Amino acid sequence: MIIIYKEVALENFTKIPTAVLKGANRIELNDNLAVGGTTPSHGVLQEATKYLQEKSVPLVEMIRPRGGDFVYNDLEIKMMEADLFEAQKLGVDGVAFGALTADGDLDVDTMEQLIAASAGMQIVFHMAFDALAEDNKKNAIDWLVDHDVDRILTHGGPLTTPIDQTLDNIKKYIDYANDRITILPGGGVNYKNCDAIAEKLGVKELHGTKIIDDVNN
Repeated sequence: MIIIYKEVALENFTKIPTAVLKGANRIELNDNLAVGGTTPSHGVLQEATKYLQEKSVPLVEMIRPRGGDFVYNDLEIKMMEADLFEAQKLGVDGVAFGALTADGDLDVDTMEQLIAASAGMQIVFHMAFDALAEDNKKNAIDWLVDHDVDRILTHGGPLTTPIDQTLDNIKKYIDYANDRITILPGGGVNYKNCDAIAEKLGVKELHGTKIIDDVNN
């Protein structure tokens, strides 16, 4: 049987102890999962970081000032940068963010700024990847590899499309990435389908809100 490294997306602190108890390998901490996740409050982040460090479970913080698109203005970028510095101070293991241009390409200037503010932490390019124009995705993978980003979180298409229909797309990204960067499938991955998805894609890591039974279910 394939052993899967399970990253659970959680909203707030309350479910973290249960997730850890039931075998979560990594926690992605968000606020407001209803809009796809936004930056959690400082207090929540502080307690979660402390708790997870004691349990030796890595924490990834969502860095996203609001729901909606991934095209950010200067003020929003400043907020994200401040949140990244705060995460650094607290000893957060990783951060997830993504910034795009209005025409569906990587916002490389903003990404460079945010990557610089993330020194010492793992970096995840989150599901903003799925909002890139399809023609720009290979170049985006190359750019993220060149800038030492650790993982790309992707559903392989719009979240409204069930993941069993987007697996072929995800497989294309995995093949193109060719072990240069981890492609992390998510969105619709749950404790019932995770083994089959891991086997079909040949991946060892998966992400989901319901990837562990009785957490967020």
